[in-house]
Formats: sequence, C-alpha cells, structure tokens
Amino acid sequence: MNKYVSMTDDELVSRYANGENEAFASLLNRHNKRIFSYILFYVKDEDVANDIFQDTFFRAITVIRQHRYSANDKFFSFLCRVAHNLIIDYFRARKSENQVGEECLDYANVLQQADLQDANVEDKLVASQILRDVKKLMNELPDSQREIVRMRFYENLSFKEIAELTNISINTALGRMRYAIMNMRRMAEENHLALEV
Repeated sequence: MNKYVSMTDDELVSRYANGENEAFASLLNRHNKRIFSYILFYVKDEDVANDIFQDTFFRAITVIRQHRYSANDKFFSFLCRVAHNLIIDYFRARKSENQVGEECLDYANVLQQADLQDANVEDKLVASQILRDVKKLMNELPDSQREIVRMRFYENLSFKEIAELTNISINTALGRMRYAIMNMRRMAEENHLALEV
C-alpha cells in the first residue's frame, strides 16, 4: 500500500480502473475525512451522513469501473459533486415525504399554494428559460471560469471551499468569478438575452 502514497489521485484512479483494488483503498484513506465532514455539515445526522458517504464512494467505484471518470476533473471535486447530488436527493426525498403528509391532512391548503397560481407559473417559466440561457452562456466560458460558476451557483459552495477544492487562493476564485460574470453579461448583450425576471 505504501507505493500508492506518493501517487496522484489520477494515477490511483487509473490503477484502480485497471484492477488494483489497493489503489482505491488509498484514495478512500486520502479523502474519507473531508468528504464525510462535508456531508455531515449539511445533513447534521451521523447515520444519514454514513449512508450518503458509502453511496458516494459506491458511485465513484461504479464510474471508475465503467471508465466514465474524466481525468480532467480533480478527484476530490468529483467526490464532492457526487456527495452534493446525493445530499440534494436526500433533502428532496424528505421534503416530498413531508409534503405528502401535509397534503393529506389539509387538502384545502393545497389548492391555495402559491405555485398553483397562474402568475407564479408564468414566473417559473421565465425563470426556467433564464436558467437555460445562463447554462448556455456558462458553457461558453473558459474552463477555469466555468468551474467556479458551477461550484458557486450549482453546488452552493463558498469561495473558501472553492479555493480549497481547486487549489487556488480565494482572491483568484473571486477574480475568476468576476471575469465570468462580466463575460456572461457581454455574451447576453450580444445575444439579446434578458437574464433578469
């Protein structure tokens, strides 16, 4: 196992993809504490965090074994994305369970929910179109800027977390975000897109 300690994450992923199970054990040892802490920070429950943690690494194993892992990603960032998506799934499932119970108890209240009103439906459609436009613009950004925008707005990470995940300073992360926003505004103007509701 010692021979793996000095290897990069990408080297370990490659070794694991080619059948060296010890390489994944080394990846797990390298990242388990930070990933578990990341999950626990959001879910605030150790049992739930353990479940999501195990699912995170199970999915990572699956992606690597199926040769779908992109070496362009930082492995830790990849793990954070997987964990983040599982955390979102967990909260959606909880919200869904709670809503079903409330709707059964108070049917009249369901009919008065704001999201069933016409004006709100129109707002949602406009907001949905804006999100699609923003995604298109985001995909036109340089990789370094696109990564910061994705992590900030789609993963809700702080600039401190982004800096740690990407091995850059907070000032660099802030600078890239600033340039990304300027570039997206310029592209929106050139394409006559309204990015506000």
